[in-house]
Amino acid sequence: MNGYLKESNFMMVEEGFTTRDLLENLLGELCQASEQQAFFVADLGDIVKKHLRFLKALPRVKPYFPVKCNSSEGVIRLLAELGAGFACTNKAEISQVQSIGVPADKIFYRSPCKQVAHIKYAASHGVQLMTFDNEVELSKVARSHPRARMLLGIAADSSPSAHPSMMFGTTLKSCRHLLETAKEQAVEVVGISFHLGSRGLEPQAFTQAVAAAQLAFEMGTELGYRMHLLDIGGGFPSTKDTRARLEEIAAVINSALDLYFPDGCGVEILATPGRYYVNSAFTFAASIIAREEVPAEQPGSDGRRGARRASCITSVMASTAPSAASFLTAPAPHLGCTRPCPEQPSHSSSLRGPPGHDEDRIADGLELPELQVGDWLIFEDMGAYTTTSTAPLGGCPQLQITYAMSRLAWKTIQLFQGKPPQPEDDRESVCTPLSCGWEMAETLCVTPVFTPASII
Repeated sequence: MNGYLKESNFMMVEEGFTTRDLLENLLGELCQASEQQAFFVADLGDIVKKHLRFLKALPRVKPYFPVKCNSSEGVIRLLAELGAGFACTNKAEISQVQSIGVPADKIFYRSPCKQVAHIKYAASHGVQLMTFDNEVELSKVARSHPRARMLLGIAADSSPSAHPSMMFGTTLKSCRHLLETAKEQAVEVVGISFHLGSRGLEPQAFTQAVAAAQLAFEMGTELGYRMHLLDIGGGFPSTKDTRARLEEIAAVINSALDLYFPDGCGVEILATPGRYYVNSAFTFAASIIAREEVPAEQPGSDGRRGARRASCITSVMASTAPSAASFLTAPAPHLGCTRPCPEQPSHSSSLRGPPGHDEDRIADGLELPELQVGDWLIFEDMGAYTTTSTAPLGGCPQLQITYAMSRLAWKTIQLFQGKPPQPEDDRESVCTPLSCGWEMAETLCVTPVFTPASII
């Protein structure tokens, strides 16, 4: 083991113990203590599964996790334990990753706009790999970090919907000029970077981006650079059932890489999967702390539907801390009752954040049972862009995260890192599929711990 993650960093659970069980236990404790603070439950085993699945699908690609996606300590420690690198966007993220012992050569300062003070911090702490896509960024690095190893960012999104002012990365037409300018300023350029992001690695778009990167590589080589790094960015699927979609995307990626950067050509491939790793691993629980019934015919509500169903619009406040935007891609909440919860008619409901955060409009028009103060809402797929390593603004306390991993997943990490095999009887038990349906890998027993619950 590398020593980044220890058993004291998470709750070890046995086979058959699920997120639902863990949530029920935690909610029971909070109800007894009359505590309504929202919290996360994180299934670290789900991240283990995603990592091993990624390496199997894309054997040539080295993952660098973007810290801004989820900076929680348990996630950072686990991915460091698994050997992943980290893509950081500022001094704070670099400091956080290095504080647990991650070496500088595992850190990629991947930001299109960097503060000079942060560049100097990276330089003084040995972080060399960076990106640039314009002369201003190039000049800042040339003055502040003479030992930097730069990747030229190219614009990979040429879709009609992409607004030029919102695109990062230079055009292929401008690559030679920027490479020549870097040469004049004695900046070492070692490769090309692009990021398709939310376009989801569409086959045609990805192939075009790799082809453009290959042309940029040729320009750099002609100018005397040793071009040997290609960063293909992120945009990988992030929901629980991602295996088929990942394999489909991996087939496109592998085909394009084999065509333009064949194995043995001396080019190292990086990627920055963020949501892919953490989204489905986190479940979020928020309690109802206030409610108000609004007549359905009130202006601003759907009066026709309300009148037809003779119902009311229910506006409730939940003890949330993630920003409202974090809930936009999450599945509809499930109701975790602290009282008997028989089948109830649904009502058109709106969710708001806690008092003092009127702008925190979580969702409108949700069809939910009649909620009462003290009820809990459970949100799945809440691992991406919902946590922070510092206290949130506005006085909200930092939310508690309960990390859990099964003994089976812990042993899987040990096997992955090449520890001596377990005795035969132990090996058999390690590779026994859990009742929750974790699948096996062909070369390793990659069995996930448990999957997040859908309903409590």
